Amino acid sequence: MYFKKYQIIISLLFVFSAKLLLSQDTVNNKAFKVGEQLKYRVYYSSSLGNFTAGEAVLTVENWKGTGVGRAKDVYHITGEGNSKGMFNWFYKVRDKFETFTDKQTLLPYAFIRKTREGKYKQDDRVIFDREKGEAVTNSKKITKIPPDVHDFVSALYFMRTISIEDFDADSMYYINFFLDDSVYTSAVKYQGKSDLITKWGTITCLKIAPMMASGEVFAEKYPMFVYVTDDESHVPILAESAVIVGSVKMELIEQSNLTTPLESKEKRNKHIIENTKANNPSER
Repeated sequence: MYFKKYQIIISLLFVFSAKLLLSQDTVNNKAFKVGEQLKYRVYYSSSLGNFTAGEAVLTVENWKGTGVGRAKDVYHITGEGNSKGMFNWFYKVRDKFETFTDKQTLLPYAFIRKTREGKYKQDDRVIFDREKGEAVTNSKKITKIPPDVHDFVSALYFMRTISIEDFDADSMYYINFFLDDSVYTSAVKYQGKSDLITKWGTITCLKIAPMMASGEVFAEKYPMFVYVTDDESHVPILAESAVIVGSVKMELIEQSNLTTPLESKEKRNKHIIENTKANNPSER
């Protein structure tokens, strides 16, 4: 089903780039802030055209509740995915993912997943006990975890703080994340820059190829590419995964409260020309 691919795209979008950390150091976060919202169109693309299957929305808020860290020190980040139109008739999707993440380390205190896909239903709740090195689920199962483990939502926002200069010589990166009572390792490869034509103009992006290095859930290496903005925000613009015929894509269609506003090449070139004229009277 296309929405199984859609779920994989969301999962991989949340782990698009990383360098394995060995400690819980403070992260210098210039990538996102409270109030940021990203909205994506999920669609199937083939020779017959593009067909909208659903949408996904990512939102960053302050945590105002209790029981998870201190309210002023915790991000509440939510990801929601819903099917639309005719897809609701044969495979209705209503997924919601929540992470409660430390603002200093960007490591999660807790993760909640509510999955509604067709007839499939599952609710998960994970508490990360960093002192004991354990993850405890709502089924009371206790799993040993490395100190740097993420859930796949917190992974996205942590990874957005990583710069290309931090990549190793082979452009390979690794991150540990917890999913379905197990710890998985994701490997991703940086494949250079690419210009994408968007509603905001031509945006220069970093092209990332994620591969799941271990774990039964991700036994296959999906033919997947993710494009993120080439700036400090590293906003995911497009994710694409091939299927038997055509591809399934997630495309950014709305954004607000970015730390680095999207700047197209056209706008940047215009600014360069204007500044040149302002500083060189002969060019006026």
